[in-house]
Amino acid sequence: MSNLYIGLISGTSIDAVDAALLDFNDNRMSVVATHAEPIPVNLKNTLHALCNSELGASKQELGQHSAIETAAHADIHVAELFAQTANTLLAIAKISSKDLAAIGSHGQTIRHRPPSDGNNGFSLQIGDPNTIAALTGITTVADFRRSDMALGGQGAPLAPLFHQAIAPQENKSCAFLNLGGIANLSCLTDGKLIAGFDTGPANGLMDAWIRDSIANDYDKNGEWALSGKASPILLTRLLKDPYFLLAAPKSTGREYFSLDWIKQHLASTEIAALNLSAADVQATLLELSVETIVNSTQQQTTNPEIVYACGGGVHNKVLMDKLNDSYRSIGIRLETTSSLAVDPDFVEAALFAWLAKQRIEERILNIKSVTGASRNHLAGGIYLA
Repeated sequence: MSNLYIGLISGTSIDAVDAALLDFNDNRMSVVATHAEPIPVNLKNTLHALCNSELGASKQELGQHSAIETAAHADIHVAELFAQTANTLLAIAKISSKDLAAIGSHGQTIRHRPPSDGNNGFSLQIGDPNTIAALTGITTVADFRRSDMALGGQGAPLAPLFHQAIAPQENKSCAFLNLGGIANLSCLTDGKLIAGFDTGPANGLMDAWIRDSIANDYDKNGEWALSGKASPILLTRLLKDPYFLLAAPKSTGREYFSLDWIKQHLASTEIAALNLSAADVQATLLELSVETIVNSTQQQTTNPEIVYACGGGVHNKVLMDKLNDSYRSIGIRLETTSSLAVDPDFVEAALFAWLAKQRIEERILNIKSVTGASRNHLAGGIYLA
């Protein structure tokens, strides 16, 4: 069997499909090639509309179609874009699709509702794997989260399993910090995973606020946040959210930490009286990400010697500088996964290539300690080309 796998993912920022081609020769992983395919504006707007309201989206956002019809069409369009991305990656690497073992596709999450208060949770990713397999000619593995949720788990985060696989053995204690829309933390001791969970927002709230305030997709380098002044009163209020007090395993998403979540806090009499500027709110949201991430790191049994950061947040200079200062003050070194020869922009894409390999080889994932599932299990469904 081939040792070559492709991983595909579009994250909560909905800006691009990230793809990574991995070679697992002799059980050693190497990244052969990577590619990011921008998401067309029309599809991006549709996906944001599907994600943004409790009922999927308003009629105005979705046009003449119902949310169900819009999601069904988007399911195919996302899959077509994922297939195009995989085919482009193969062309870049000058490798034939016949040489691939499988594609691992995360798809695009449009809802993630973890179980709570005795209620069953669910997680919905679109990007039809049948279409991906048909358009690439490559067996596709997808739907990684729902088998875990069927067993009572959170369905997330999945990244800690891969972090354990790439962690350097020489570090007695280390952690991986994924700075996507949501931040997730993986803590390892002596190469073994001891905890993995979502800490709360990383870029997601800041992206939502700047998009609503000045119509930018993201805060480049954190410059807008830097132009404002964080409000200690607002920050204290935000930190009281019950999610931050929950013990792991736990997961969350943009459905919880949303633009509405920000606006509800800003509408309180106490906060409204502060007359904060939009940039002040952005600065406070950045401080919220830093404080909840560092607090979560300190809640572990022992502080890690080093934290390896990855995800889009590594490009937010202000965020990284503040994280570095906070970690350094408690004796923790902050680096990116570049020091492990894994591009921080493509760690999650590499994760899904690795997950596809585990599923094809029928390896049961040691996942219950991370997600809270009732047992360890296989993850992902196989869709033949």
